[in-house]
Amino acid sequence: MKQLDAVTFGEAMAMFIANHPGALHEVSQFTRELAGAETNVAIGLARLGLSAGWASKLGNDVFGKFVMDRLKNENVNIDHVLIDHQYPTGFQLKSKVLEGDPEVQYFRKGSAASHLNVVDFNEEYFLEAKHMHMTGIPLALSEEARAFSFHALTFMKKNGRTVSFDTNLRPSLWNSQDEMVKYINQAAFQADYVLPGLSEGEILTGYKEPRDIASFYLDKGVKLVVIKLGSTGAFYKTTSEEGTVPGFKVEKIIDTVGAGDGFAVGVISGLLDGLSIKEAVIRGNAIGSLAVQAPGDNDGYPTKDKLLTYIEKYIQGVK
Repeated sequence: MKQLDAVTFGEAMAMFIANHPGALHEVSQFTRELAGAETNVAIGLARLGLSAGWASKLGNDVFGKFVMDRLKNENVNIDHVLIDHQYPTGFQLKSKVLEGDPEVQYFRKGSAASHLNVVDFNEEYFLEAKHMHMTGIPLALSEEARAFSFHALTFMKKNGRTVSFDTNLRPSLWNSQDEMVKYINQAAFQADYVLPGLSEGEILTGYKEPRDIASFYLDKGVKLVVIKLGSTGAFYKTTSEEGTVPGFKVEKIIDTVGAGDGFAVGVISGLLDGLSIKEAVIRGNAIGSLAVQAPGDNDGYPTKDKLLTYIEKYIQGVK
């Protein structure tokens, strides 16, 4: 087993993207792709040359085989992906849009990933990683997946690993907003880096201003809070510094799905590479802007050379 720069875990699904614009029920032809917030992050990190691992459960089916093959091709480590012979791999349908947010319908209830539980946790595998990234999605999938998530979080913190947490709220997966806020914040308070969107931060904290949202988590011991502000950029705050980093202007937004995961890739990779917080957030904004200019969830994620060239050209253009 090789040393990993970062590890993440969660649910991956086969995704069928409509080949033509229109309502999903009217579309007859689709292209198969991969979907999953955590797989997006693992793929993004791997494309930047970092060693990234993804842990989960997949069904013993064609969708599971597809996910495994796709991640292998992206150089993501899948040594801790378990095959479940009882429950299936989830999938989703996604509409084709010329710009903006697509229509998405999920078929994930009772999936193999939702049955990921504490006994599946491989301590040796996770200890290979310097950093762990997690999102709020596994917390919502089931009580089993939630227990796995908190076990992983506690274990990595206990063993001196840094943890980043993208709140990634999915209200439709929770029984109530109160339940969602309770468990998401419980995880966020233990993380080193918390990465909510502005509207998510308001739901989770009751505050509207980025500075107040950040302070809410910093007061609980979080080291860094980075709040995504959409096209205007991102706000970051620690106990000793804060700032707003403008977003990268985009001529045309094709698909917003995966932009937040791309942002996380930029911030995490920047911090792992030893960049300043501001430089890491610039990298996050850059990858997020590339993501919205491509149709798939992670199609726009760049290689390291492409990313650095993109940032350099943009900064020169701004100057």
